[in-house]
Amino acid sequence: MIFLGVTTSHSRPQRDLVNGQAIFRYDTFGDEQLWTGTLQLHDAIETVSPAAALNVGLKVDVAALPRSVIRALMDGQINLNDPAVTAQLLALDAVVGVVGRVNASGEVESIGITCALCHSTVDDSFAAGIGRRLDGWPNRDLDVGAIIALSGVLTDAQRALFNSWGPGKFDPRLQAFDGTGFISLNATTFPVVIPPAYGLRGIGFETFTGDGPISYWNNYVGVTQMGGHGSFIDPRIPLTVTQEPDEVMPILPALLRYQLALRAPAPPRGSFNRVAARRGERVFTTVARCAECHIPPTYTDVMRTPAPFLHAPTEIGAEPEYASRSVTGMYRTSPLRGIWQHPPYFHDGSAPTLTAVIDHYEAVLGLVLTPAQKADLVEFLKSL
Repeated sequence: MIFLGVTTSHSRPQRDLVNGQAIFRYDTFGDEQLWTGTLQLHDAIETVSPAAALNVGLKVDVAALPRSVIRALMDGQINLNDPAVTAQLLALDAVVGVVGRVNASGEVESIGITCALCHSTVDDSFAAGIGRRLDGWPNRDLDVGAIIALSGVLTDAQRALFNSWGPGKFDPRLQAFDGTGFISLNATTFPVVIPPAYGLRGIGFETFTGDGPISYWNNYVGVTQMGGHGSFIDPRIPLTVTQEPDEVMPILPALLRYQLALRAPAPPRGSFNRVAARRGERVFTTVARCAECHIPPTYTDVMRTPAPFLHAPTEIGAEPEYASRSVTGMYRTSPLRGIWQHPPYFHDGSAPTLTAVIDHYEAVLGLVLTPAQKADLVEFLKSL
């Protein structure tokens, strides 16, 4: 089938998957076994229009679109309410983080996802949800739960649970996929915000709860959450998933190299007051006591000791539920580079603004800050 001169047969060229960027953007690790085999989302996609896909936070990579398609979009000649156009976008590898195999009749035969689904967005340079890729940026528009809930094999109760997550959140501790079905990890759900995958060099123990380094979490998510064909073993949870051949473990080093190369984005020009930010830095290091835990230049203290240096929920006024589902029962100090880019804040998204973050710690630590000091501190945080 052809729309505007573009064939819907799968046109993705062969890529060198030893390249970390290609792995991050395009490697599904064989997770079609979950999204196609178990959830059968390839069937649901047949009725999802581009407009509906954009509405649940999926993004379109404008660089993957031929010029003829771009011109047709600009001229309003493409019907974004037509599900057949979704299949065409999948055939072009234009849907960020989604890999689909589309046959010559325009039917979606399989669906898989990649790291980029949650940890990339676009700059909206063409239109809302359509633009150039921004790898490492958390997609806080993405409603993962609503996407899962499209599956026709779920019960109404399961759909209600997934739909309860909301945009920008995911629960990695609800269940684990073992290649054939789901293992329950907790009876109730507790979604957390999708974190950035940039600015991780030198951080160490990158998860909210310091369970392990990047590759540990990549392995856990790649196998048990994305549904990749691989193995994950951690007796601390306890959880054991074994699948051969392992399509996840061999790519972890290259994926790690790419992730560590993703720098936190600099704040946009004119987005903060430089003079106020300099005053705010003094507040940060003195009366606000932020630097006691957010130690420059990484702005975290998690590597203060050889083992991860963590904080009890009561120490920092954090809710304890999600920590109790982890292997540490505690939280690491979040690094602050690029913090301007990804509200809401805290692992549970409970602070909508940087001012709300400051108010939280003022109460927990018994600080006394003037309105001017708070305003300056916000400007400094926006500058990082």
